[in-house]
Amino acid sequence: MAMVHPQSLLSSAHCYFTSKQEVFTIWMKSLVLHGKGCTVFDSNGGIVYRVDNYDRKCSNEVYLMDFRGKVLYTILRKRFKFFCCWEGYCAAKEIKQGKPGFRVRSKTFGIPIGGSPFKAVVGLDKNQPCQIQIEKRTSSNSTCKIVDEFGLLVAEVKRKTSKCGVVLGDDVLTMVVEPYIDHSLVMGLLVVYGLINHKM
Repeated sequence: MAMVHPQSLLSSAHCYFTSKQEVFTIWMKSLVLHGKGCTVFDSNGGIVYRVDNYDRKCSNEVYLMDFRGKVLYTILRKRFKFFCCWEGYCAAKEIKQGKPGFRVRSKTFGIPIGGSPFKAVVGLDKNQPCQIQIEKRTSSNSTCKIVDEFGLLVAEVKRKTSKCGVVLGDDVLTMVVEPYIDHSLVMGLLVVYGLINHKM
């Protein structure tokens, strides 16, 4: 099988914000043998993020890590009587304090399904809440876009196309993140979207 990005398995130190639009490749495969999760490459082919659920799919507790294995977000699924939501925590103390960095739930009542839009509230840990929305982009449950409360594009995920125009498999995606957006936050939201759609 051809590698998604054959150049390198390690990337240099990176910043979670940049002043220009950034393009990433998401491979919906874990680097752990028989594991569930995904691996994210930057435009140079270096690994920047990964999710490894080992042998458990759609786990209630998932870790978004950088390429070194440092946990950036602990994502927990919370079940209530009539709905469920997902919360992302940057640190263990935030879990104890009950202050997530973001919370995602369906905009419709009841159990979320992949076709419905999802509302996310970010900045909860800094007492600066901001609402954004995750919308299904096409008939595929893998593709989506994230827009802010004014409808402006934050990030978009679509099927990856090779330089000669060939659309790759549905487990290889392109993620485009707009300038001055926290890449790790976008990845945290996309991990939740993947969990909702049973992709990891």
